[in-house]
Amino acid sequence: MRRQLARRARHIACAAALTLGTALLAPAPAGAAAAAADPYDVLVFSRTAGFRHDSIPAGITAIQELGGSDGFTVTATEDAGAFTPQNLAGYEAVVFLSTTGDVLDTAQQDALSAYVDGGGGFVGVHAAADTEYDWPAYEHLVGAWFKSHPAIQQAKVVTEDHAHPATVHLDDAWTRTDEWYNYRTDPRDDVHVLQSLDESSYTGGEMGGDHPITWCHPQQQGRSFYTGLGHTIESYGDPDFRQLLLGGIQYAAGAVQADCGATDPDPGDTAVEAESYTSSSGVQSAAHAGAGGGATLGYIDNGDWAGYASAETAGATSFTARVSSAGAGGTVEVHAGSATGPLLGSVDVAPTGGWETFTEVTGALTAGSGPLFLKFTGGAGSLFDIDSFTLSRESPAVAEGSSDVHLFYYPWYGTPETNGSWRHWEQGGHTPPDDIGADLYPKLGPYDSGDIAGAVEQHMKWIERSGAGVIVYSWWGQGGYEDSLAGQVLDAAARHGIKVAWHIEPYSGRTAASVVDDIAYLNSTYGDSPAYYRDAEHGNRPAFYVFESLRIQDWSALDAVRDSAIVLAQTTDTTKVAHFGGIYTYDGIAGATAPGWQQAGAYAKANGLVWAPSVAPGYIDDRAVPGNTTPTLGRDDGASYDLEWSNALDPAIGGSPSWVSVTSFNEWHEGSPIEPASSTPPAGHGYQTYEGAYGKTGAAAETAYLDRTAYWVNRFEQQRAEAAARR
Repeated sequence: MRRQLARRARHIACAAALTLGTALLAPAPAGAAAAAADPYDVLVFSRTAGFRHDSIPAGITAIQELGGSDGFTVTATEDAGAFTPQNLAGYEAVVFLSTTGDVLDTAQQDALSAYVDGGGGFVGVHAAADTEYDWPAYEHLVGAWFKSHPAIQQAKVVTEDHAHPATVHLDDAWTRTDEWYNYRTDPRDDVHVLQSLDESSYTGGEMGGDHPITWCHPQQQGRSFYTGLGHTIESYGDPDFRQLLLGGIQYAAGAVQADCGATDPDPGDTAVEAESYTSSSGVQSAAHAGAGGGATLGYIDNGDWAGYASAETAGATSFTARVSSAGAGGTVEVHAGSATGPLLGSVDVAPTGGWETFTEVTGALTAGSGPLFLKFTGGAGSLFDIDSFTLSRESPAVAEGSSDVHLFYYPWYGTPETNGSWRHWEQGGHTPPDDIGADLYPKLGPYDSGDIAGAVEQHMKWIERSGAGVIVYSWWGQGGYEDSLAGQVLDAAARHGIKVAWHIEPYSGRTAASVVDDIAYLNSTYGDSPAYYRDAEHGNRPAFYVFESLRIQDWSALDAVRDSAIVLAQTTDTTKVAHFGGIYTYDGIAGATAPGWQQAGAYAKANGLVWAPSVAPGYIDDRAVPGNTTPTLGRDDGASYDLEWSNALDPAIGGSPSWVSVTSFNEWHEGSPIEPASSTPPAGHGYQTYEGAYGKTGAAAETAYLDRTAYWVNRFEQQRAEAAARR
């Protein structure tokens, strides 16, 4: 449980922050955080030397209206003479709006190429892929050339990236009507795929199940964005498409930052629900009790197949599937690229005695490349069902998240099944599992922090998704409950490339001298772990945040560890940070007004200290502390989180932080988590959800704050890189 004394002191700090800045707590207007900080200029080019789309005028009008609301000017032209080095230098981005055919001569091609390679932005819309076939470099610039298209029809667009400004507002699936291009090549290996088409949802797809439709990529010093959407006039009146277009323009113009490195389509060794195929022949989803998600890949007959665009066979060494069969049984063949592509291996499935009786089968695979396809062989009639499958591979080195973004992490929860009793969830007089002391309900339900293989493993996967590379582990003293779990959490973090710093809480008897002893204990007990955080930019020292450091007046004992550890005080009062190596705030409300942040940051810089202000998505603890009258801060569909991040990254407000700390990953009782919250919590308890955050609804909203954290992490790292380049 969060200790009541600590909680009360935290509330006092929140109240003080509110008094200092109540007038500034109004949420930022929708889209304010994504808008460019400075005006910029966009050239829209719509010349056609082939088919001319009647949607071009609507597209120009839409971009002009987006410019009016987002602060960029729009120059629309069909004059290829605009493509000179001198003229292009006046624009931050060039939009090819359904251009077709050979629209530029050699000198104009060279001017566009030099412009983008030198730092400009390119946006291709729809028929931009049907352009400049005699210019080989253009294929790489746009990403892929047009091949063909079926009739205009409805199809399902799958969102693969929920963090990019062009797609952050979209749900996992988006059903819409358009003209769906097939491309001459699959661009996935060279671009970052933002959206793909589910070829099973329409007729005429010809890309073997892996069908990117919107993507982006760096182009030397510049940026390129393309979407195949936008054939119809109606598209340009669709708010979701307009936001997609705006996000692409913002990215290309450099107005917002985004990760557009090439997409890795494979989720690792994560189990894939077999009924989530993206192309198929003969099979259907079948409802079955005991199956993950309540359904299997069923109605499988001899010769049927299913394709999975997001499951990459490269590097796979084995295939494991959960299967059932009241039929004839048979064989699962694993192919790469198509149902008739190279055979990588197979597994036999014997009858299990019933469609709800599952078993696991596994088999080795040879090397392959391309998306996964499963082909099924056997006798007559129904063969078997597949619930889920996993492609395993030799573990590559795990890419680390940002070492400059730290998430406060709480390992103090318990359940009767694992811990012997409820721990922390019952705060405020509640009776778990349905009734817990929190205003939000975890997607995992009330879990146990000792469930390493379950809850903690899932936490680390989610933290990876957030882009943060460090957790700050809440620690209540040597030999305590949290200390007993620390080694296992470090092991889980190491498996995911995540580092662990320490949050030394106000345990009973804590003194400055005991904190020095704690640092020695933590270093000696856990310092050999590959997950133990040490900051390379600050002498390779580990980090220790001290919560409520103002409780202790004399911190001179820290001088003994000043050169070997970064110890951070929780305050912005710079008269109280003698002997410390850094400063942080923790407060989940103060970030909305940032009282004293700029001054604290300036002081830290002048005195060689780390400055790590804390941002939070909101703060509400009404169910944890019944009758509580302390301030709260609503999430306002994500606007509060964006406001706090914006304040932190604005040098005139946030003081140019060394790190940004996030309050919190999973402090449920204070309503501040970015950990996914259930979109369907138990009824009758008044739980809130993340519904509406960044335009997301239902299950897609559950991970909204993870994805938004990744967006801000990227912006912070880009800002730091730009600052370093100026030095």
